[in-house]
Amino acid sequence: MRGEWVRGVKSMKTLRLFIALWCLVATATLALGQKNAPPKSEPPDEAKLKEIQEKIKKLDNRLARLREKKVRDAQLVEVEIYLKAATWIVQLNEFYDKDAGDWTSEILDSGLLRASQAAQGDFPWLDETGHTVVRAYRSQIDGSIQPYVVTYPANFGANRTWRLDVVLHGRDPKLTEVKFLHAHNGEQAAPKDQDFVQIEIYGRGNNAYRWAGEVDVFEAVDNFLAIENLLGRSKWYDSSKRVLRGFSMGGAGAWHMGLHYPDRWCAVGPGAGFTTTHGFAANVPDKLPAYQESCLHIYDAVDYAENAGDVPIIAYGGSKDEQLQAAKNIQAKLKPLDIPLTLLIGEGIGHDMPAKYRKDAEELYAKAAESGRSPYPDKVQFITYTMKYPSCDWVGVLRLERHYEKASVDAKKEEKGFTVKTSNVAALALDLPVGFVNAEAIIDIDGQKVEAPTKFAAATAGQRLFLEKRSGKWASVLAERLMVEQLRHPQKISGLQGPIDDAFMHPFLCVIGSGKPWNEDAAAYTKGALQQFQQEWLKFLRGELPIKRDVDVTNEDIASHNLILFGDPGSNSLIAQALGGLPLTWFKDKITINDKTYSSSEHVPALIYPSPFSSEHYVVLNSGHTFHAADFLDNNAMLYPRLGDYAILKLAATKENPLGINVAEAGLFDDFWKLGK
Repeated sequence: MRGEWVRGVKSMKTLRLFIALWCLVATATLALGQKNAPPKSEPPDEAKLKEIQEKIKKLDNRLARLREKKVRDAQLVEVEIYLKAATWIVQLNEFYDKDAGDWTSEILDSGLLRASQAAQGDFPWLDETGHTVVRAYRSQIDGSIQPYVVTYPANFGANRTWRLDVVLHGRDPKLTEVKFLHAHNGEQAAPKDQDFVQIEIYGRGNNAYRWAGEVDVFEAVDNFLAIENLLGRSKWYDSSKRVLRGFSMGGAGAWHMGLHYPDRWCAVGPGAGFTTTHGFAANVPDKLPAYQESCLHIYDAVDYAENAGDVPIIAYGGSKDEQLQAAKNIQAKLKPLDIPLTLLIGEGIGHDMPAKYRKDAEELYAKAAESGRSPYPDKVQFITYTMKYPSCDWVGVLRLERHYEKASVDAKKEEKGFTVKTSNVAALALDLPVGFVNAEAIIDIDGQKVEAPTKFAAATAGQRLFLEKRSGKWASVLAERLMVEQLRHPQKISGLQGPIDDAFMHPFLCVIGSGKPWNEDAAAYTKGALQQFQQEWLKFLRGELPIKRDVDVTNEDIASHNLILFGDPGSNSLIAQALGGLPLTWFKDKITINDKTYSSSEHVPALIYPSPFSSEHYVVLNSGHTFHAADFLDNNAMLYPRLGDYAILKLAATKENPLGINVAEAGLFDDFWKLGK
């Protein structure tokens, strides 16, 4: 196994290796009748394909010369995105629109023009105003190039500060990079009354801005602002005036990203969408296994409804649209609590947002943005169910008592300290307002009086108070104590809380073995599971899976990546080395976990755990995402974790399904990464 597959997808040319396998996946999923599957591809004629291939080669050569000239990657990717788009639509045979061949040729012309400009040291697209402009960045997750679109108003300039709107698109089964770039090819003028800068997010396709799609939103915004800073325009933006909005799938994304991150926005505008799994995804049973039900609390936005108290929500739905239920779910949660929510209803309207209602919503966004978001509100009321979403404004949850159960913090800044009420919180951080002066700072938390561990005359930027609860009693502690405690006794903290699917929201590296597997059937499964992950990441998350052999993994890789280890202790030396720090034993004949033993020849473990090699990263065994192609093609609510934190998979291969498995055992580790929950 020393070919292209072993080395990983290092070149777009290797995409050809996956077409046949993908076609098998697509055929199987289409047979299931997914309503969101793309139509049959209808490639252009040979003459057009030849034209496209010639332009691909020409742009590839131009990019090679730009690399030789040491053009910075930040500018290079904004040319290379056109090459990626054209290459992938050809290699993955994604010509879903009758004009897709013409669009591909068109966007290659745009890429060639940018390459010529970049060769002269000129990047004029960074200064174009009054129309849509394609931009791109390189993701930290997998090194892939991802597009986004910026629209500056025609009068954009330094004469004022600007609001920034982040817009999430709806689901489109025919969406590709080519279609996205064509739809924003510069011919689309900014509305004459646009009074803000707008970023439209690609989100890695159709995933309702979950998992890597969620990260894409923030990576795109951060990239845009970083480039603006390099151009000397960072002061032109008011960080307190950012609006998040979207319709349909974009509405679902706005619901979840608005309520999970309420302190990032001055207003959130979800249109339609969905806010629950049960009741929206038809193929989900009424009652899932407990570990799956728990994980629904990650993305079910309705569970975070109370965070609407921290940010104005301006929702919309058509009266005849089934997706109006998304807003009604939230509204029902908020009404007994007297938390306001503005809901615009399009009377007699189905799944659409006509211009009239867009105008009404825009007026409300503008009103919410007039004063902007307070940099330090007097009060914070925050709800979470997981350390994946740990903070709001100046309140940071550091640990929960019980993951996937409702946790709350109700905090108020007083003249001489803070009053705080909590539920299901084990450790907490409070950011101090700059200049806060109080030599006798008192924190009243859950009725207990706690003094700060150190006195201070005036708080400086970044100064925090740390609080920890032990045996029901709160105490103020130093940050160093919490850090040492985490090293001694691993606990679920932000970025290290699972489940398995969380590992792929951060830089990760898949590692395969160079040794001899212990059991052929298990080895065939782990190899096939990686190939499946590779195909699905390519197709549905629009990236090339980073893969290395165990003998090629460097110290830098270990220090900077979640390690996704495929194989067994015989084939993969990193699995063998990690075992001493994982909650299972694994021998050639048996696997033992949670006091249960399984045969190694018929079972494979899959799990996520804090890495024994790096205190800030995960190790994952034998699993990519735990949902698959059929789920991506069915309904975005289907993208929920299937295996929790750990599982023992009973091999059940058939001729029709060589990756067939039965889940012999699965579950969630407790908040100290121990078994038993």
